[in-house]
This record gives sequence, C-alpha cells and structure tokens, in this order.
Amino acid sequence: MTAEQARREFDADLTWLPFDLHPEYPPEGLPLAELHRRHGIGVGDRDPLRDRFAAAGLVYDRPEIVPNTRLPLRLTELARERGLHEPFHDRLMHAYWSEATNIGDPDELRRLATDVGLAAGDVEGVLADPAAYLDVVEGSTAQAQSIGIDAIPAFLLDRRLIVLGAQPLAVFRDAFARLAA
Repeated sequence: MTAEQARREFDADLTWLPFDLHPEYPPEGLPLAELHRRHGIGVGDRDPLRDRFAAAGLVYDRPEIVPNTRLPLRLTELARERGLHEPFHDRLMHAYWSEATNIGDPDELRRLATDVGLAAGDVEGVLADPAAYLDVVEGSTAQAQSIGIDAIPAFLLDRRLIVLGAQPLAVFRDAFARLAA
C-alpha cells in the first residue's frame, strides 16, 4: 500500500519521521547485491520487490548501492523546517526506488533538493555540518526503537498499533478494523 492509498482509503493523516535503519552502513553505502546475498534475497529479475512494485503499478529501478541514509534524513529535516518535507521526501523515494539514484551521494542530494526548491545555501550548510539535524534523526530513531519499530516503513496507527514493513492494503484494512472494534 502506498501512502497516497492510505490517505484515500482511510482518510489518514501521515507524518513521516526520520528513522535511521542502518547507521552502521559505511558513508559510501553497500552494494545491493551484497546486501541481498547476506539476507538470501534474489537479485536482478529474481528480486522479490520487483513483482510487488509491478503489482502496485509502480516502477522498480533501484540503484546498485544501498545508501547510508543519515545524510538524506538530515536534509529531509531541513526540508521539514522549510515547509518542503513532503515534496522532498516524495522526491527522494521516487529517485531511489524508480530512478536508480544513490540518495546517499551528496551531488545527487543537491540535485534532488534543487528539484523541490530547497535553497542551495541551506543544503550546503547541512552537507558541511555533520551535526546539522543529527539530534532530530537520532532522537526520532531512538523513540521509534523504544516502541518496537525495527523496520521501514513502519506505521503507528492511532498511537496504538504498529504495522511494520511494506504491507498490502488488506493488512491495513484489518488493522483499522481491529482499532475500531
């Protein structure tokens, strides 16, 4: 289910919060094929996400590098502060999942930030300062982990029920029915 489907189906308000799933990844990221081998997941045409994206009518074209997301998460918080969180978040997701863009690459992040109207000087300030917005990212990550979130995406429904991972619409319908009971 996509965020847009959730908005329509459940009249849901969505708030994306930063979650650094793998802070241990090196700054240059990890090769996707290596990560898939570690977890026993098929690569290329055997990548299980390929069919899931196709079933949802989405383009699936991931980069060969799985990035360390700390820098894009910090820039997303700059975008939030500037009132551009949703367009920047959406641009990052589309670039990563459908355009094979390494969103851990500072040059790519500059380009994507420009696409949504973030000021170049503000972006450069975050890129130059490793502490910029780091407290927000780490604090949000710690808070999410404290309530049992250990995957992305993760959805906290009505502050009572967590749905982890990309799930089909039926899972959300069941979750909302349980909340209504």
